[in-house]
Amino acid sequence: MPSLATVDYLLGQRFYRMAYLEYGSPAAPAVVCVHGLTRNGRDFEPLAQALSKDFHVICPDLPGRGASEWLAESMAYQPPTYVVALSYLLAQLNKPVAWVGTSLGGICGLMLAAAQNSPITRLVLNDLGPHIPAAALLRIRDYMSGPPLTFASLAALEAHLRFIHAPFGPLTAAQWRYLAEISARPLPGGTFALHYDPAIADPIRATMPVDADLWPVWEAVHIPRLVVRGAQSDLLPPETYARMLAEGAEGLEVAGAGHAPALMDAPTIARLQAFLAAR
Repeated sequence: MPSLATVDYLLGQRFYRMAYLEYGSPAAPAVVCVHGLTRNGRDFEPLAQALSKDFHVICPDLPGRGASEWLAESMAYQPPTYVVALSYLLAQLNKPVAWVGTSLGGICGLMLAAAQNSPITRLVLNDLGPHIPAAALLRIRDYMSGPPLTFASLAALEAHLRFIHAPFGPLTAAQWRYLAEISARPLPGGTFALHYDPAIADPIRATMPVDADLWPVWEAVHIPRLVVRGAQSDLLPPETYARMLAEGAEGLEVAGAGHAPALMDAPTIARLQAFLAAR
């Protein structure tokens, strides 16, 4: 079973607390797994359990998600803030780490891996590339732009996840149920909300998306890299994926998935295990 721990980080004039789950022995080589925009660290449970035989696996809840503290200023919900919080986690771990990042978690990993004296030794980017099309960002903004949702039952929340996260790939009924359980924040009266601060959408709503260019950051990263792409992804276009592979990254394309593969199926987990174990 994983254990729950926390790290305090300074943002502006206030310290906040970020929660994370740990699997495996702290004496083993470390792997940090960071989730996407509206998700939380428990997304990585199947991968973390598989890796924990050989690795110390750390799965944080980014600020405003899961068990982590919500921020006082909604416009702080942006990648530089997450990088600050994660840098405190890396300092607390105080050892080399491999990184698995899904979408937003991949952006954070890319930024941290590009920094001088980074402790990151290997990098897995799950459906994230240095060019992010504005159309994909607009799609994300649109589904985040409505009022905060409440659900009368866990089944209703699960139906919502099956719709908005259909690109996760062909998950089993048990996997969808698990995602619903870890995505649910109980409310008074027996209803549920999604397990994040609704204000995480404020920075997204405040701007019109444009193409994101992270190629200079990508080109500053010189460690082994594995790029996972959902075969129908709109966020990681085929031409971006092809260029990343041409520039030395390893690749894995997941059939039946879009943005972003759930990393729950046995073949994908085995491929990540092999990449992380290679020396």
